[in-house]
Parts: sequence; C-alpha cells; structure tokens
Amino acid sequence: MASIKNWIAESFPVDQEALIKLTAEPIPNHLKRWWWALGGTPLYMFVVQVITGVMLIFYYVPDADKAYESVAYITYTARFGWLIRSIHRWSSNIMIAALLLHLMRVFFTRAYRKPREMNWMFGVVLFLLTLMFGFTGYSLVYEQMSYWAMKVGTGIAGATPLIGGWIADFMRGGSDIGQNTLTRFYLFHVVLLPVLTMLAVGIHLYLVRAHGVTELQFKGDESKAKKTFPLFPDHIFTELIMVTLIMVVLVVLSLLFPAQLGEPANPNVTPLHIKPEWYFYPVFRWLKITNLTVGVLGPMLFLAILFFWPFIDKFFDKLFPEKEVGFWIGVAGMLLINTFLFWEIVGH
Repeated sequence: MASIKNWIAESFPVDQEALIKLTAEPIPNHLKRWWWALGGTPLYMFVVQVITGVMLIFYYVPDADKAYESVAYITYTARFGWLIRSIHRWSSNIMIAALLLHLMRVFFTRAYRKPREMNWMFGVVLFLLTLMFGFTGYSLVYEQMSYWAMKVGTGIAGATPLIGGWIADFMRGGSDIGQNTLTRFYLFHVVLLPVLTMLAVGIHLYLVRAHGVTELQFKGDESKAKKTFPLFPDHIFTELIMVTLIMVVLVVLSLLFPAQLGEPANPNVTPLHIKPEWYFYPVFRWLKITNLTVGVLGPMLFLAILFFWPFIDKFFDKLFPEKEVGFWIGVAGMLLINTFLFWEIVGH
C-alpha cells in the first residue's frame, strides 16, 4: 500500500499546502443562507444538463426526417428515456430560474461594483448562453411548436439592423428552415455552446476566487466583528445538502410533469398560437405590442444596458449621490419585465 501511495504521489503530484489554503478560504457569514449563494445552483444544473444530454445523444438523430421519430423513441420506447428527457428539460428551467434570481441578487446588492465589473459582464454572458441553450434545445425536438418557434426566432434575428440578414442565413444555413438549420442548431447545442459556457464559467469562478466573495453589510452590523466560516467542510456540505434537495425537486417535477411531445413539424401548417418557452415571454409580448424593428432593438438595448450596468450605475452615483437611482431603475425594470411576463401568460 505504501508503494502504491508513493507511486500515486509521484505520478500525480498535489501541492498540499495550496490545497489546504484553498479549502480554508473564509466565506462571509451571510452565505450560510442559500438564497445569498444562488450562483452554485445554475452550475449544478449545468452538470445535470451535460450528463442527461450525453445520454440523449445516444438516441437522438439530427436529421430533419428522423429527429422527431428519435425523440418519440426516447419518450415512449427507450427504457427510462422519458425520465432522462424530463430531467433534462426541468433542469434547464431550474437553471434559468436560478440564474435569473442570482442576477437579481447581485444587481440589488450592488455586488458588481469595483473591482467586480468584469465578473458581472461574464455573468451576463453566461445568462445569454443559457438562453441560447434553451432556444436551440427546444428546437431540436422538431415538433410543430418548436419548428415554428425556430422560424420566428430566426426571423427576429433577421430584423437586426445591418447584419440581420447574415445572422439569419447563418443560423438557418440558407434561406429556409430545413436540414442545415437542424444540423447547425445541433452543433450549437452540443458543441459550441457547452465549450463557450465552460470557458465563461471558468473565468467567472476564477474572478470570484481572485476577488473573494462580496461581503454584504446589513443594518446593525457596522459595530459587529466580521464573521466567517471555512469553505470546507461547512460551505461544501451546505451546498451538497442543497444539491440533494434540488435533485429531489427535479425528479418529482419530472415524475409529475414529464416532458410531452406534440405533433411533428409541418412547414405547411402554421399553428394558431405560437408560444415560446416561459423565459422568452417578456420579449415575445414586447414584439406583439411593437413593430419588428423596435421589437428587436428594445431587447438589444436592454442587454447592452445590463452588460455595462456597473459603469452606468457608477455614472448615476456621481450625478445623483446618495439617491439610489440605480436601485429604482432596477425596480422599474423588474416591474416592466414581470408585467410583460404575466401579460403573456394570461393573454393570447
């Protein structure tokens, strides 16, 4: 046993002092509460997505004539295929919901301030990549609703000023939705987006580690000594407990509300009501009440503001000191987004 241990130590050397230092990192006391540490949840769901996605790839056929049948085989014939597909679907929803909550928490606690501006930007990039995961994954089912959502989505991209035509043709692989489109969406979903996401996550985590976790100040804490707890085992065990609970919720949702399968894609029949996934509802409602150009420029402007928000907020602080203008802009933005969201849920 001693010789085996020595061989492992020589073949795979580990800097034990660096490991001890890393695991002994002090974590601010407020992160004992899960809602202050939501950043880990999207990462766990991404891991679940990767594992279940690899399982689905064994049966999925990225062919316009066979894609729907392969999804039907997964859903109705393959052993536990319906469960794997349902877990894949629900984990994507939980991932997006947790990511939205994490963005809100960072925004309203102003944890994006200097020197963490770049980390906020990578967080926004991760949010966009996650939305693209949802759009491309939904499209791969190649059922009637996903086909027409793909048609509408590429049409909206085509309305982008100056480069819209090029973007739409690149996404479709031509002028119409077909085999080239499905192939490209498949490559986006299983190759390009995972690589970009892992790269962005790596940089995001590195910056969190380099700058440390933001220490939030609460009322009455000014005179109190700073409390911290170690990363290992305290924080790691807390996160493992949360992962277990989330996995239980994920499985329960998959059992009670399994992924369904609609009619196969038919380019000659337009559905009466085209509905995207819930996280696109605000944009979809915005498009309904505006023309196509304004409908495209609005979300683009919103994303640009979100991306550069740390610098915009700093400008407002200089212009209106101690007025919390950024906070009220955030409240107004959240009210507007939720209005569009619920309007689309109850509207037609």
